[in-house]
Formats: sequence, structure tokens, C-alpha cells
Amino acid sequence: MRIPAHEATTAQLGAAYPLAASRPLPSGGVLVGRDLLGGVFVHDPFELYAAGALTNPNMIVFGQIGRGKSALVKTYLYRQAAFGRRIVVLDPKGEYGPLASALGVVPIALRPGGVLRLNPLDGPAASGEAAEETARRRLELCSAIASSALGRELRPPEHTAVELALDGIARPGVAPTLPEVVDALLSPSSESARRICSDVATLRSDARDLALELRRLVHGELRGMFDGPTSPGLALDGPAVVLDLSAVYHSPALGVLVTCAAAAVQSLVESGTRSRTILVVDEAWAVLANLGVARFLQSSWKLARARGIANVAVVHRVSDLAAVGGAGSAVTRLAEGLVADSETIVCYAQPASELELAATALGLSEEETRLVGRLGRGVALWKVAGRSFLVEHRLARGERELVDTDRRLLVDG
Repeated sequence: MRIPAHEATTAQLGAAYPLAASRPLPSGGVLVGRDLLGGVFVHDPFELYAAGALTNPNMIVFGQIGRGKSALVKTYLYRQAAFGRRIVVLDPKGEYGPLASALGVVPIALRPGGVLRLNPLDGPAASGEAAEETARRRLELCSAIASSALGRELRPPEHTAVELALDGIARPGVAPTLPEVVDALLSPSSESARRICSDVATLRSDARDLALELRRLVHGELRGMFDGPTSPGLALDGPAVVLDLSAVYHSPALGVLVTCAAAAVQSLVESGTRSRTILVVDEAWAVLANLGVARFLQSSWKLARARGIANVAVVHRVSDLAAVGGAGSAVTRLAEGLVADSETIVCYAQPASELELAATALGLSEEETRLVGRLGRGVALWKVAGRSFLVEHRLARGERELVDTDRRLLVDG
């Protein structure tokens, strides 16, 4: 008895063997490691976007501790710097010191009661930018910080109060500071009230909750980081910037501080000081639960192309995105939106309990889902604009010091 030969279309074979069926990426960019189906694997969001292989440059990296996630991110940034990319890292755990040293910079350690100040509303106006556009940009940044402080969206009276406060303290060529904003919210002028056909008492009442939350950043337990002009000599427009926020990692205010730090960086990027910036938000799961932070990051992700920024979020597990809020909540939807707005997904091994969620959230095929459950250390599934690759990240000689945060030869810190 002869068994008839099995026939299948190329589409069916591609579904069964997605890694073998994927077309190779355009060459050029940073060498990541070895494509386990043959050859080397290179990736550069800017080169891929220029070649039409990507429609956005954003990336999300998923990986449990010890699988190689941290090693990939740190060496990827180190190699990107060699191509002239500007590197900015928001480092909640203080683990990027060796990378900063290798790039010739000192991490900017922001801590309550510290000596360094960072004004999130700082940053020169872009070349040729009208005063109205500068005011709009600062209002957007200040509103994002205010929303983060409250942990919710601003109500219309609160948004108006922020706008009036900024207008009232505006001075040509001088960036406003958060203490000035707080004072203007707590003691609004009669002129501000008149502009909205209100009175001082009503305007003060409308902004009181907001003013008291922002006051924590400038007079309360969080003072000493964002409560004045940027410290002299503290440059955020250099080739590499690492903002060390480890002093507040376990604080519920971490999300607010990440927004402040990101706002300061964003204002300088928008001013046109340098293009092609890679902005890393490490431990993103720890800050996304704050609605204001989630909205701010969503805005950064969606405007990545216009700003010349490739955003990178680093997360432990896929479920971390679902856990930031209740099912169907605004925060959860925003976190899921970051995945949709990231055309490069890097997924290291996930536990069995995560596989079903990973398949749904990341659009994995059955074969890819099985692979993610049994990937070895240092090996990740890369999804780049719908193409799939199985990549073994390789460390170059001398790069182990960048990932050896515990002074041991570990693949992942």
C-alpha cells in the first residue's frame, strides 16, 4: 500500500516553518549575533526604517532575569554608539554604570536631597521655533508631569490652571521651573482668573489637588531633584546620557520621576540638538501602572519618527503589561498599545504560564510559541515587521564588563 505524497502550498509551509520562511533583513547596522538558521544577524532601527523595512523604529525586549535580556540591551547600545547614535537610558535600578563608563560619561544620579537638579521644563527652543510652539511644548510636558503626579488624567479646570500658571510665569529666554509652577497654582493671579471669567478663589480651588501633588517634587520628600534650574554643567545633549534613578526605585513616585526625566530629555531632543537618539526605559513594567506615565510613553512611541527617536522598553514578562491595570483599563490598553507601536519585538524564554498570553499579545504562531517556551540562555525570538528570526546574542571580547553588574561573568545582570 502506497501512501500518497503530502502536498502543501508555500504559505502553509511558511506557517509550519516561520523562521525558515522569513525573508532576510536588509544588511547594514549593528551586529547582534548569530542567526541560528545560518549567517549573522544585524539590526538597526534607523537603517531599517530608511530601507522601508520598518514603519516605526520602536522596540520592546522581554526576558526573565538570567536569560540574556540585560546583556543584549547594554551591548546593543554600546555598539550603536559606535555608529554615532545618541544613547539615553532611564535607569531605575542603577545598573548601567559600566556602560556609561565605557562610553566616557558619568551617570547622572538623581536622588532626594541630592546636589544635582534637572529642570524637566528646560531645553532651548528649536531653531526657528515660534514662541507659541515653545509654550505649547512646555504645556504638554508640564501636563504630562502633572498627570503622572496625580495618577490620572487632568480634568479640564486643572489643565487650564496649568496653562495659566505657565503663561503667568513666562519670561523670554528663561525656562520656567516646577517651583514657580507650584507657586502660580497655589496663588493664581487675578489676571489669570479674569482670562477665564472666573475668580481667584475658584481658580485656586480647581488647582489645589494638583498643586499639592506637584509640591511633593519641590518641597516634600522628593525635593532635591527637579526643584530648580538644571545644575550648571549638567549636559543632556551629549552623545550618551544615563539617568540613575535607583535612589527612588522602590518609591511609588518612581513613575512621576521617570516622566520628569523623560520630559527633560525629550525637550532637548525636540530642540534639534541631535537626531537619531535611542531612548531606553528599563524596568518599564515598574512605571507603566501610572496612567500619566503610560500616556507620556505612548506619545513618545507614536512620535518616534518625527523626533528621530528609537524607543526601547525593557520588560520581564509579557504578563507585566497586562498586570499594570485591571482588565480593559486605560492603563492596560496603553501598555498593550506600546506593543502595537513597536515593530521590533525581542522575546527571550518565557515560562509555560506565560505562553498563551505571549502568543496573543505578540502575535506568535504555534511553532513560535513552542520555541519561546524552551529557548536557551542568550537566544531570543526576534519579530521584526512580521518577520521572525531565532538569534543567539554574542558578546565581543571586552564586553563582559558592560554586563557584569555583580562583578561576575554573567550573561545577564
